[in-house]
Amino acid sequence: MSQNPGSKLAIVGAGSVGTSLAYAALIRGSASNVALFDVNATKAEAEVLDLAHGTQFAAAAATVTGGGDISATEGADVVVITAGAKQAPGQTRLDLAGTNVRILEQLMPQLLAHSPDAVYVLVTNPCDVLTVAAQKISGLPSSRIFSSGTVLDTSRLRWLLARKAGVSLTSVHASMVGEHGDTEFPIWSGATIGPVPIRNWEVDGERVFTSDYLAETAREVTQAAYKVIAGKGATNYAIGLSGARIVEALLRAENAVLPVSTVLDGQYGITGVALSLPSIVGHVGVHSVLDTPMDDGELASLHHSAETLQQSLATLGI
Repeated sequence: MSQNPGSKLAIVGAGSVGTSLAYAALIRGSASNVALFDVNATKAEAEVLDLAHGTQFAAAAATVTGGGDISATEGADVVVITAGAKQAPGQTRLDLAGTNVRILEQLMPQLLAHSPDAVYVLVTNPCDVLTVAAQKISGLPSSRIFSSGTVLDTSRLRWLLARKAGVSLTSVHASMVGEHGDTEFPIWSGATIGPVPIRNWEVDGERVFTSDYLAETAREVTQAAYKVIAGKGATNYAIGLSGARIVEALLRAENAVLPVSTVLDGQYGITGVALSLPSIVGHVGVHSVLDTPMDDGELASLHHSAETLQQSLATLGI
């Protein structure tokens, strides 16, 4: 795998997601320098040591640095923000959003001072709300500050469909879009396995992707994180891997199509809200949001997602 020489990835937050992302980036050879920063210096330094001790076995030569001083992020090409408060029992997502917006207000100006030319990727939840807040705080164009959105949700969807169809994951072309949350939905009208529309796919002469099956699959994807959190307390490996994948698209100028969440500016008649839609991700950010064909029901779902997020933003005064 080609690596951008001298490329620097800074990860803010040394919790389970930040460290999984750093670990995935090392194993995949995503960047030649990985810097990990956390306000908990002891934790960050220990994680850096643990990761650095394994660099002999990484996919490509890489250095791991960092600790409790934000200057560790200096000169990063890509900054991934995983820092934020965790959802406490009884706490709503909106309560959590308010706390995490305040964290961003402190963090963004400092990060920009150290890495003024970086692309910023938010992984902290609720990521769509925080993307709008971070763009307002930073003043960066939406191409340079976006969130991981439904990249992982799309991977969850493809995994389920590939398993049912008995084909390779890479042969499944389907996307989850909208809010990274309860109102997200799949674009079934354009989903295919190879060139075959999903609803026409047959196993032993029988169409297996019935309306009921597709509805159940969409529900399973939306509920997937809750299931993982209930069992182990957090989702970290898959989001770490998907974060590393986004970083590679940026650092390797891939122009890969990924459903990241950017602040929209008129697409589908939606403005000022961050939603996930298939987008071209390459050198220095998101080049364009694709005009993805959707049927009337899917367009209605997209607008419902946008309205839900608009209400959240209004409640938070963003």
